[in-house]
Amino acid sequence: MALKKILQLVAQQICSFPNFPIPGALFRDILILGKTQTPSDRPSIRLLASHLKSTYSGKIDYIAGLDSRGFLFGPSLAQELGVGCVLTWKHRKLLGPTVSASYALVYGKAELEIQNCALEPRRRVVIVDDLLATGGTICKACELLYQLQAEVGVCVSLVELISLKGREKQYE
Repeated sequence: MALKKILQLVAQQICSFPNFPIPGALFRDILILGKTQTPSDRPSIRLLASHLKSTYSGKIDYIAGLDSRGFLFGPSLAQELGVGCVLTWKHRKLLGPTVSASYALVYGKAELEIQNCALEPRRRVVIVDDLLATGGTICKACELLYQLQAEVGVCVSLVELISLKGREKQYE
C-alpha cells in the first residue's frame, strides 16, 4: 500500500472528543488503530515499522512505549523489528527500584518511571507514543532513559498537535 494511502487510512480512524479531559480541550483518540486481528494488519504499525527499518536498520536495540497508549504500539513495533521492548509507566505502577521524573501536561501534572533493570547501559532506544502535544511526556521519557545510560535515537508518535510545538521542545 502506498504511503499516502496508509496515512489517509490512519488519519480517518482517529476519533476526536471535544472538552476532554477538560473543557476547551480536543482529545485525539487512536485506540481504534489497534482494533485488528494481528499487528501486521495495522497500517499504523506497518508504516512505523517500515520507516524505522529503512532509516535505523541495525541501530535499534529497544522500543520504549509510553504509558498508556504507547503500550499499544511499542510491543508490536518491537516484535516487527525483532528488538526488545521497555515500557515507561505512570508513577507508582512498578515494583522494585525505579527512576522517575515529574512533568507538566496541558491539563495538569504527571510522573513517569522505569524500572532500573529495564535495559542494559548503552542500548539504543526508539521512544514511541500515540500523540505528541507539548513534548513533556517524551522529554521526560528521554530523561529517564538517559539516567539508565541508554542512547535515545529517535522519538516517534502517530499524531502530532502542531500548534502546541512539542517537536521544538524535543530539540531543546
